[in-house]
Amino acid sequence: MSQPLSDRFAIASAQKLLETFSCLEVKPVESAAEAAQLQQALILLSTQADFVNFGICADTPEQGLAALASYAKALGYTVAIAPHDLAAAIAPVYIKFNGQRQTYYLDSYTGTYRGVLVSYHSLVEESVNGTYGYLPLDLFQ
Repeated sequence: MSQPLSDRFAIASAQKLLETFSCLEVKPVESAAEAAQLQQALILLSTQADFVNFGICADTPEQGLAALASYAKALGYTVAIAPHDLAAAIAPVYIKFNGQRQTYYLDSYTGTYRGVLVSYHSLVEESVNGTYGYLPLDLFQ
């Protein structure tokens, strides 16, 4: 079944905004209004996707897991953060969150990128499939 034109327009607008944040460096969010628009775009696409995955690159486990918890909650997922991961003596870290399983994996990371990659997956609405980021770690905090 095809989406109404207004829904397709909203999705296309959300994708266009998110594409401006899809680069190698984290693009700063310039205002509270821009942050709100970015949050709304991410939430809209998550309602159209079957599931969402995150890739988080952060300086510390605490920073990365805080980003994971806030993005997961905002996009409708529940994630249980393991206390031993918060206390992990590794830095920087990479965290991969799988929205289908609602689980994550934390490991050391040697790269220089910092931020959140959000990847949307849908079998029905293929137009929402895509990866965006790096997005600010604290966007939903």
